[in-house]
Amino acid sequence: MTKRALVIDDHPITHLGASRLLRDLGYDPVGQAMSGEEALDQLATGPAPDLIVLDISLPGAGGLDLVGPLRALAPRGRILVFSMNDQTGFAARALQAGAQGFLSKNAPPSDFRDAVRQLEAGEFYLAPKQAMALATLRAGAADDPLGALSDRERQMLTLIGQGHGLQAIADRLNVSYKTAANTSSALKRKLGVDGINGLMKFALDSGV
Repeated sequence: MTKRALVIDDHPITHLGASRLLRDLGYDPVGQAMSGEEALDQLATGPAPDLIVLDISLPGAGGLDLVGPLRALAPRGRILVFSMNDQTGFAARALQAGAQGFLSKNAPPSDFRDAVRQLEAGEFYLAPKQAMALATLRAGAADDPLGALSDRERQMLTLIGQGHGLQAIADRLNVSYKTAANTSSALKRKLGVDGINGLMKFALDSGV
């Protein structure tokens, strides 16, 4: 089965390194774009990629502003934001914008491979230290809606905050996928959030 990727970055060295790593992970072809406009033109006329590696700092439209249009043109494509700016706030903004992962360009190649594999599995990716920093940064809400959660719901919320998808959570908790999906729906209803992104953000915000 063909796995397509698109690297959007204005640094040729990043293109070379990321493309090599992606080909080692089975992606071929690996498309390249030097700007957001170029990327959108490619997606409008060609096949949608399964994975998009996106820099934040680009000529013209900023990287995070591209997440919405990219998702519209490649709805099944997973988006990994790959940036020199490794501040915790940028990671939070990337996930809020709709990306499924955030990785610093200072990370070793092994982290890049881990991030791609996690996105392929339908999960989210943040480096462990970054996830902890986000939780610390955003913890401390005045009200405590967590008190209304059962032990299983709280456990599942923690796993979602760590970037695990529903199937991985079901396997870890030794329950069916349907049970995990029903628990996810109950969490969204109790916490007043929409979608898995909303649950992940809530988990990071509350520091569970």
